[in-house]
Amino acid sequence: MNFSHVNGLVAQAGGGGDAGGGLQMVIPIALMFVIIYFLMIRPQQKQAKKHKEMLEALKRGDHVVTNGGMIGKIFQLNDNNIITLEVADGVRIRVLKGQVASTINPEGEAEKKKD
Repeated sequence: MNFSHVNGLVAQAGGGGDAGGGLQMVIPIALMFVIIYFLMIRPQQKQAKKHKEMLEALKRGDHVVTNGGMIGKIFQLNDNNIITLEVADGVRIRVLKGQVASTINPEGEAEKKKD
């Protein structure tokens, strides 16, 4: 039996050329990484940068909210990333500077409640 004509048909049908198949699989995977970067990683980096700038700008007398929900006025800033918050008259607590979630403006909030 001579199968030489069958081998020729397989070669013509693309049985041996697999050079473009690898590139076709890499492009969608690379595209997914680009989409994930722009939808998830980049916004998180921007938010972290904004939070770091806010922490660096903290000063005595600022009203802040911690990640735990405590609201207070900064009484003292230490060099070792610990701040002292005054949460009520004469009641002071120490928290890590990184746990400050945001600053608030008590005068602005009072005006918003009036409207």
